[in-house]
Amino acid sequence: MPAVDRRPPQPGVEWEFDSVTFPRDFSRNVVRRLLVERAEQGGWVLDRVRIGHDGKRRIVLRRKIIRAIRTA
Repeated sequence: MPAVDRRPPQPGVEWEFDSVTFPRDFSRNVVRRLLVERAEQGGWVLDRVRIGHDGKRRIVLRRKIIRAIRTA
């Protein structure tokens, strides 16, 4: 599983980011299925897609960080 990093939050919203890389021999349909599975299971949404000169797909996913507020 790739490392998860955090970027500076926008006012009132915090996002968690995850980078995923797929080799060039994965078809578009396979990549789509894998990303749909991550979206449905983990709540991730697509942030950025880059296709390198070598054909690798570098994809950044994001999801909101929801902080629980204590009520006393």
